Amino acid sequence: MTEPSFLVTPQGRRIAYRLTDGTGPCVVFCGGFRSDMEGTKALHLQRWAETTGRAFLRFDYSGHGSSGGDFLEGAIGDWFEDARAVIGLVAGPILLVGSSMGGWISLLLAREMPDRIAGLVGIAAAPDFTEDSMWQGFTPDQRAELEREGRVALPSDYSDEPYIITRRLIEEGRTRLVLRERLDLPFPVRLLQGTADTDVPQEVALRLLGHAEGPDIRLLLVKGADHRFSTPECLRLIEQAVEDLLQPA
Repeated sequence: MTEPSFLVTPQGRRIAYRLTDGTGPCVVFCGGFRSDMEGTKALHLQRWAETTGRAFLRFDYSGHGSSGGDFLEGAIGDWFEDARAVIGLVAGPILLVGSSMGGWISLLLAREMPDRIAGLVGIAAAPDFTEDSMWQGFTPDQRAELEREGRVALPSDYSDEPYIITRRLIEEGRTRLVLRERLDLPFPVRLLQGTADTDVPQEVALRLLGHAEGPDIRLLLVKGADHRFSTPECLRLIEQAVEDLLQPA
């Protein structure tokens, strides 16, 4: 595979991306926390875009994958700024596909630039997770360690290495919450959620569905699907959701 392209954001961060030319709206994949653009879902959508002739954009946030920067120095606002800068590469409407944290990033983008959004697909979307999952789930000792040391280590289901959660990630995340005030999504939205997801339980999807305001917001619960949402059946559901939103009104 060829090397990715790079851009430098207004904040000076070097971001890796891959842009596939095709018909629009351009489908933009926003990955998850500690994930990258070479993951199963991103690559599946890449192949789908090549097959169907659709424009497709995937990228790595700073501190992720091939992009520059230190992951531990990043926060939700930084990664939102990275996504906004990458989207500036394409003209016209875009269709956002956000996986886990990428769902939160997509909602932030949609809140800032609703006129550019043709639709949004959330895959186990995790809005406000730094507050509602991490901070609220910390023990008193973990909260004290975070305040004292500036970071706390959490076990990971996906790696032998623990997650290091920084105080900046938690505190900056509080300035980016989307479930505390009105959230208008004036375009079609499809939320995909597995019932066996232990990282982002289905209650999060139900809360987002109940909170967001919009003319066409639908939630599909998939019995037995986990947080990866990457089985052949789940990947086909992602395709179908994207294709549904790309149909002319």
